[in-house]
Amino acid sequence: MSLLVQVFKWDQRCRMLHRVDILLRRGVKKQAVYPTKLAEVGRLVEARDDRYETGQLFLHRIFGYRGVILFPWTARVYDRDLHNPGKISATTTASANPTQQNRTKEATLRVKANTSATPTAAQSGDAPSSAAFEANAAESTGTTNVGTASQVDPKEVKGKVQTFYQVLIDTRDCPYIRAQTEAVTFLGNQDSNRSLYAIPGLDYVAHEDIMPYSSSEKSPLQHELFDKFLTHAPDADPPFVGQDTLKAWQEKNHPWLDMSDVHKETTENVRITVIPFYMGCRETPASSVYWWRYCIRLENLGELSVQLRERHWRIFSLSGTLETVRGRGVVGQEPILSPRLPAFQYSSHVSLQAPSGHMWGTFRLEREDGYSFDCKIPPFSLESKPDDLGTSTPATPSAHDMKRDDSD
Repeated sequence: MSLLVQVFKWDQRCRMLHRVDILLRRGVKKQAVYPTKLAEVGRLVEARDDRYETGQLFLHRIFGYRGVILFPWTARVYDRDLHNPGKISATTTASANPTQQNRTKEATLRVKANTSATPTAAQSGDAPSSAAFEANAAESTGTTNVGTASQVDPKEVKGKVQTFYQVLIDTRDCPYIRAQTEAVTFLGNQDSNRSLYAIPGLDYVAHEDIMPYSSSEKSPLQHELFDKFLTHAPDADPPFVGQDTLKAWQEKNHPWLDMSDVHKETTENVRITVIPFYMGCRETPASSVYWWRYCIRLENLGELSVQLRERHWRIFSLSGTLETVRGRGVVGQEPILSPRLPAFQYSSHVSLQAPSGHMWGTFRLEREDGYSFDCKIPPFSLESKPDDLGTSTPATPSAHDMKRDDSD
């Protein structure tokens, strides 16, 4: 009887193996019929030290998307790490983790190397923040006086003029990048019920993040504004030139597209970059409301993954008010910054009942080894402009409604 049972089990096993073999054969056959295809989109060309021209195709060095340059901007970059390169190691020395101390020493060496490689011919200017504001920022974030950015005299933090670009993002790449593709927003009409609109697929890219390439296609990029802004010119270099519609759009919308300041600071190998933009003023019978948007990038420069858990903002208005905002994550997410996907970028908004103010704060991050720390957001000014930019909707071929989400 036991022998019959064994024979039955062997027969069942053989039938099962036969079915598995059929499934494998079908899988191999299906893969052969529908193989993965690699298509050449262009050829990389040599990077340039000087400014790129309108129509230059590129790959984003951090986010990897395909894009095209519309026009350049010059911005004053305030990098606090360059003026206190020892703050990372000094801050970490207080911890009892020797492995982290070794990583921090390496990061400090990289910072020093970057400092020595900075061009000496770059223009510089005083930082926009005041000494009193720096003291308040340090106190609110709970920083100490040993090796922190609060030791840096704000008058010593010089801004270096660097080139950034307004670009179009290929819509085919939008679902796969870790950056908001509706980050460029503007105010609607004064009498409109909706206060914010967004143009999808626009971004601001630093010169060092541009990886230029060439393509023989007449329309190498998919974006609804590509053919409206650019035309194919085979004899030009690059072979795409701006149309009159692009020039008119830039001139009309220059105030709310303009970028003037960029702020950077690194804590525990996590670099925070902030770019504020003034959007305009809304007049009401009772008061005037001034609007800004700000773009924030988080970038992990270390070897261990970190996850953003909380945000803590301090918003100071010239009217004398100080607002504190706390919350989980940013824009409804708690992104993980890993060595494979090191960066995350988002945009948010803030409004004040005063023509100027300041913002600063921290992101609470948790490292994969369980270590949590507060990553400082560099202080930045909210400055209005004399022209009222909110009286009419900016001229644009396409715009989408966008829900307001303050202080993320």
